[in-house]
Amino acid sequence: MFNLSNIGPRPGARKTRKRVGRGAASGWGKTAGKGTKGQKSRSGGSIRPGFEGGQMPLYRRLPKRGFKNPFRKHYAIVNLDALSDAADGTVIDREWLQSHGLVPKKIEDGVKLLGQGEVSVSLTVRVEKISESARRKVEAAGGTVELV
Repeated sequence: MFNLSNIGPRPGARKTRKRVGRGAASGWGKTAGKGTKGQKSRSGGSIRPGFEGGQMPLYRRLPKRGFKNPFRKHYAIVNLDALSDAADGTVIDREWLQSHGLVPKKIEDGVKLLGQGEVSVSLTVRVEKISESARRKVEAAGGTVELV
């Protein structure tokens, strides 16, 4: 009879881990499954990822294209049409956008507001970046824009 006081994994669902190097009788004694001699049999002997035994590794054989800009900014993008449910006089900032699920909880460099859609109520917008069209539409509706 199962109830909450004696619930557990089904028989055979949990397997005990293999304990190597515990004597000859275990079947995994002496070399402990590592064979004899060589780099991989030694303590601390491991081969780094991508190493091909001295052959020129694949990541060095292939041609390189383009570059990664280490200074690139990653903004969370929000369009004006996403702000349609905001009431008149609402302050649109990072917290408001996160609470309404419009931007993720973890934002790298801030929020950028883009001008797709229309806004009909007066809003106070506090974001890191805003496009010119979005700024015009917010201010035309009687709102204000503050860059954080």
